[in-house]
Amino acid sequence: MYQDLENKVVIVTGSGSGIGKAYAEAFGKAKAKVVLNYRSSKHEPELEKLKKEIEDHGGQALPVQGDVTNEEDIINLVEQAIKHFGTLDIMINNAGFENPVASHEMSVEEFQKALDVNLTGAFIGSREAVKYFLKEDKKGVIINTASVHDIIPWPYYVNYSASKAGLKSMMETMSMEYAQYGIRINNISPGAVVTEHTKEKFSDPETREETLKMIPAREIGETEQVANVALFLASDAASYIHGTTIYVDGGMTNYPAFMGGKG
Repeated sequence: MYQDLENKVVIVTGSGSGIGKAYAEAFGKAKAKVVLNYRSSKHEPELEKLKKEIEDHGGQALPVQGDVTNEEDIINLVEQAIKHFGTLDIMINNAGFENPVASHEMSVEEFQKALDVNLTGAFIGSREAVKYFLKEDKKGVIINTASVHDIIPWPYYVNYSASKAGLKSMMETMSMEYAQYGIRINNISPGAVVTEHTKEKFSDPETREETLKMIPAREIGETEQVANVALFLASDAASYIHGTTIYVDGGMTNYPAFMGGKG
C-alpha cells in the first residue's frame, strides 16, 4: 500500500513484543529495512523469528540489543542502523513501561523509571535521529508511541500518565523546532489494545466489559490497527502532517461516559 516505504531504514525500539512487534511486522511487509531493538536477551529467540518473518516478506532486519534508559545504548542503536544499512529514515520510539502503584505509595525510583523509559528514552532517540537528519539534510520521520493517557488521567499510574503527557509536549516542541527542515515528528496514542501483556486482562469478562464501557466503538483494539497508522505517518501520504497526535482508541478520548445523557 505504501510503496515509498520499500528499502527505507526504520528503527523500532521495544520491538520484541506488543505494538513494537506489530510495527516491525508491518514495515517488514512494506519491504523496509527494520532495526529490531530489544532490551533483554530473553527476547532473542523471538527476535530471530521476527527477523526471518520480515525477510520472508522481502524486507531486511537487524536485531540490536539495547536499553533505552541507557544513553550509550541508544546512540549505539542509531550508529548500528547507519553502519549496517547505510542510512536512517524513520525513528520509532516505542519502548514503554507501566506498573500500577497508588500515588501516595509510589517511590521516587518507581516514578523515575517510567520517565526514564517513556520520556527520556524517547527524547534521546529523537535527538540522535534529528542530529543525523540535519547532518545529512534528510527529511526524516520520528514517531513516538504515546497513549490516551497523555490527556486522560489514570489513577495508580501517575508516573505513566506524567511521562506520556510529557511525551506529547516534547513531540510538539521538537516538531516546531525541526519542521522547517522537513523533519516530521508525530505521536501515536493507542487506547485499549490487546497485546501479550493485556490479553489475560481483557479475557476476563468483567474487566473486558468495564473497558468496553469506556470505548464508543465497543471493541478492544488490535496491534495491527496501531501499526497501520505508523505506516501512514511514515509514508509520503502524510508529508504535510507535523506535530500531531493520532489517537487510535475507538473513540475513548471522546468522553464516552456522556453517551447515555439526554442533554
